[in-house]
Amino acid sequence: MRLKSIVLYTVKKAVKLLTLLVAVSILSFTLLSLSPIDPVQSYIGADMTRVSPEQRENIAEYWGLNESKVNQYLNWGKTILQGDLGTSLIYRSDVASEIGERFLASLLLMMVAWILSGGIGFLLGVVSGMNEGSWLDRIIKGYCFILASTPAFWMGLLFLMVLAVWFGWFPVGLGSPAGVLAADVSLADRVRHLFLPALTLSIVGVANVALHTREKLIDVLQSEYVRFAKARGERGLTLLKRHGLRNISLPAISLHFASFGELFGGAVLAEQVFSYPGLGQAIVNAGLGGDVPLLLGIVLFSTIFVFTGNLLADILYKVIDPRIRREGG
Repeated sequence: MRLKSIVLYTVKKAVKLLTLLVAVSILSFTLLSLSPIDPVQSYIGADMTRVSPEQRENIAEYWGLNESKVNQYLNWGKTILQGDLGTSLIYRSDVASEIGERFLASLLLMMVAWILSGGIGFLLGVVSGMNEGSWLDRIIKGYCFILASTPAFWMGLLFLMVLAVWFGWFPVGLGSPAGVLAADVSLADRVRHLFLPALTLSIVGVANVALHTREKLIDVLQSEYVRFAKARGERGLTLLKRHGLRNISLPAISLHFASFGELFGGAVLAEQVFSYPGLGQAIVNAGLGGDVPLLLGIVLFSTIFVFTGNLLADILYKVIDPRIRREGG
């Protein structure tokens, strides 16, 4: 019976993912088709006088742009089913290799930001919950509310202006020093170029974890078994260590896994602000350049990435709370 439940759960999630991928790809393709951007012009460049009308027709025919939109989507779907993501129009390279190369840069950025936001948010939530109603609690709550309403791109521009332009402590952008070969870039240079984008992304993600942890800790501290522990003389860090941390850490982790979608969306904006060479910058360039294969490839990849994060969060919730596990079958 247990094996049957696992198989049924896996099949449901697989069907949900496939349905989501089809729906997202159709929506993205439709929006790009309605765009006034001419893919042929983006492929050729700004100087259209170098190309005759016949050459334009040949280019459109080569990329399949002269066919109807429905046929274009179906042709793209056939290549996907064959395991081929196609070729990028603007980068003139294989979409799969382009995504793989840029995903490594984005993954490093998102993982650093994910760890920092989770750690800082959890710490702030614990401090706020342990000091409920105090001036420290009010400061942390106000700080979190401000962060929750602050757009990532605005925070990035602020850091860029103050820390990079005014003080000159960090580079203005890019993932490495300009004009330096990748093999010659030192670890210190990579960290300096990564710091501001990661700081921007992590600070915006602190609020949810901090506020959630605070509420959970307050609920735990008001429970009957904690009151009994206080009656036995337990106070402060001892009380937090024995009864608080193990009841709030796993819910905070599961919530943090569910923030993958928000993290990816923030990474797109942060990479644009700092010209960081990741998936976020590539998807913006693909949209502005009418690059259908690259855009849809990144959309599918990011959908799987976000779905995986939500799935891990769902599994953690089931592990943490037996009531959810029983309800899910």
